[in-house]
Amino acid sequence: MKIISKTLKLLTVFLLVLGVTGCSDDDDNNGPGVQATTVVDVALANGLTSLAAALEATDLVTTLQGTGPFTVFAPDNDAFDALLTATGLDLNNLSASEEALVRNILLNHVIMGQNLSSTDLANAGSGYTNVAATGPNGENLSLYFNTTNGVVINGQSTVTNADLTATNGTIHIVDTVIDLPTIATFATSNPALSTLVAALQYADTGAPTVPYINTVSDSEAGPFTVFAPTNDAFTDPTNGVLAELGLSGFGEGTGELNAATTDTVLLYHIVGANVQSDQLATGTVTTLGGDITANTSNFTLTDANGRVSNIVTSLVDIQAMNGVVHVIDKVILFPLP
Repeated sequence: MKIISKTLKLLTVFLLVLGVTGCSDDDDNNGPGVQATTVVDVALANGLTSLAAALEATDLVTTLQGTGPFTVFAPDNDAFDALLTATGLDLNNLSASEEALVRNILLNHVIMGQNLSSTDLANAGSGYTNVAATGPNGENLSLYFNTTNGVVINGQSTVTNADLTATNGTIHIVDTVIDLPTIATFATSNPALSTLVAALQYADTGAPTVPYINTVSDSEAGPFTVFAPTNDAFTDPTNGVLAELGLSGFGEGTGELNAATTDTVLLYHIVGANVQSDQLATGTVTTLGGDITANTSNFTLTDANGRVSNIVTSLVDIQAMNGVVHVIDKVILFPLP
């Protein structure tokens, strides 16, 4: 009966799309002869029945029939089928915890309060925005988009059909369900942080060491705050830490940054709590490696050597399920002899 009920509800929405129900011309204050076509309607009109069923199962249909505006990255039916097969979830028989999980996954595809076209995204090139899904402390999760080769979300999902327009927003169809992001998601999807990823991987080759890659990839770990140095913070020939220390790169040879030292350096970039930028206070910040000093008047971090790292104010509060990332322009070092 539950399946029949959902099917009837979805059919009613689809009939609204076709304009064959008994709605008056003035419904939803859209003026004479104009009928509201919400993002839910547009999803159904484009055959996204699995998405619609998931919205119905998690009581999100009414939300997305609201005034918006919404930008929705809508997984196609194959994408949803793959998710349900991989997780064993049954939309018709969800436990309370499963429903909460599916709801958060769906909200991870929705940007609230913005109506972003593919042109808007292409003009920006790449960047971060917040979605309606939440992570630690109820903070809204982040989403990273890159348009270098099409529109790619979190390094994972590609837009296959863009700019499906509704009266309350825009839908872009994507080819995979966008996973709830981890710190690793944002580190690996943004090419400007590739050297940090290499440092994490190299530190993992040492023994003993923190299992960095497994930890930052684990959605249930932490939460942590990561001060993430850019590539230039490591490799710039003038100001990068490798040049500063007279080292050629990562390695165990003479003149290289070995795994044990890389491990020690990385610990000074991690705090054992989810600290958003507006929660950062001037004074001592205790990292997993030791104390550094924050100055919130100019958004800097100073290590024990008096070296100053600037927090990149346009790249803060990159929120994942297992913590938050703030990008910095200089590698933090442990006390040098």
